[in-house]
Amino acid sequence: MSLLSILVVEDDEGLQNLLQRLLSREGRQVTVVGSGQEAIRLAQETPVHVLVTDLNLPDIDGLAVLERILHIDSEVRGIVMTGYGSIDSAVKAMKAGAFDFLAKPFDNDVIVNLIDRALEAHCRCENRPSPRKAVGGQYRLEQFVGTSEPIRQVLEFVAKVAGCDSTVLIQGESGTGKELVARMLHFNSEAKDRPLVPVNCGAIPENLLESELFGHEKGAFTGAAHTRIGRFEAAHGGTIFLDEIGELSLALQVKLLRVLQERSFERVGGSRTINVDVRVVAATNQDLELAVQQKRFREDLYYRLNVIPVTIPPLRERRSDIPQLVDHFLKRMARGRRVATTGCSPDAMTLLMDYHWPGNIRELENMIERLVVLSRSGTIEVSDLPERLQRRPVSADPTEAHFIPFSDQGVNLSREIEQFENRLIIGALRQANGITSKAAQLLHVNRTTLVEKMKRKGFASKTQGCPVF
Repeated sequence: MSLLSILVVEDDEGLQNLLQRLLSREGRQVTVVGSGQEAIRLAQETPVHVLVTDLNLPDIDGLAVLERILHIDSEVRGIVMTGYGSIDSAVKAMKAGAFDFLAKPFDNDVIVNLIDRALEAHCRCENRPSPRKAVGGQYRLEQFVGTSEPIRQVLEFVAKVAGCDSTVLIQGESGTGKELVARMLHFNSEAKDRPLVPVNCGAIPENLLESELFGHEKGAFTGAAHTRIGRFEAAHGGTIFLDEIGELSLALQVKLLRVLQERSFERVGGSRTINVDVRVVAATNQDLELAVQQKRFREDLYYRLNVIPVTIPPLRERRSDIPQLVDHFLKRMARGRRVATTGCSPDAMTLLMDYHWPGNIRELENMIERLVVLSRSGTIEVSDLPERLQRRPVSADPTEAHFIPFSDQGVNLSREIEQFENRLIIGALRQANGITSKAAQLLHVNRTTLVEKMKRKGFASKTQGCPVF
């Protein structure tokens, strides 16, 4: 069976690239075009299952595109998005046969979840297997990349707790893969065929977040033209993933605490109590214990969330996994390219493993994507790497530093630092053939700073000969 197809019609190049990358990473078959006429032509040639179209296109109106494509195939699920959102626009879109309406700017999680629901609706119509089964296959435990001890412990944790419905708190630095672990928990649970609804609590404005989480009734506030269910309701029977939970305001923390305690809530502007059966998985890159001490996070909520805690290790603590991760990203990103980058030279891999990766796996993935795009051959070489990776950093972590034996008399730290600085300056001057401006660039200092240091050290007049110590 072929993959379900998504057709995106958007004339803004930046948003085109965003949606292409976002939906492709979710395992979808996505085609992005910049005009309504091109979208109609494609729909006449190949099946389209979900249409995502901007309302304002350069050639024809987005609603006209939706109507033409629905005339070609009435089972297409259409999502209309616009930066000029209004009640009238929403009404017109629904009358034209749209599945839903989305106002720009939107949160990435919102559009992914909306497209998931549209795909689910299409599958129910045709009695096709749910697309969640195909997506869920990406999150089997054996699909996880990495064999280091820290990652082995994380996988053991997922295997143990995936089958229960207890609340899980995932902690770790940005880019370590907290959402991946949340998806693995869901797709390896009994609820794997039920919804997984992600919410980025830090990306949605505070005045909208309550409505996003709990929904609202018609007329609850200006612009609330119809009743809308929230993320908790959408996740009924499945899992809700509350990312960046530390960004919640104290007022919303109180309301979330009630949901965790009673599994019930009221929509904004409503009085009817809604009960939900949902598993909560939360994630944060903050130290919540410290946030509790600083009165930024409620202690009772923290203990409600921290039922089953897990910490995802940063990439610098699992360096042995980097070759596997690089190979994984290369294979995935090289698909469909004329020149496939299939490997990495030993020297380049050494530098990749030496780098401290403050952005963790997300930074590594983005780096590999950049190298695949810019690489001139089938192998990543040292010369392909950015300058910051080519410089070997001096580790600030004492556990990673080389062991230096000390005599009973110890060492003179000031003298050792001075001699090390001398060697760096001499090395830069030699590489720059004695040209102080170029040596200063290599050392990332101003030329005047370097000249003053050379004068103080007594070898300013020897720049052309490059002094030897």
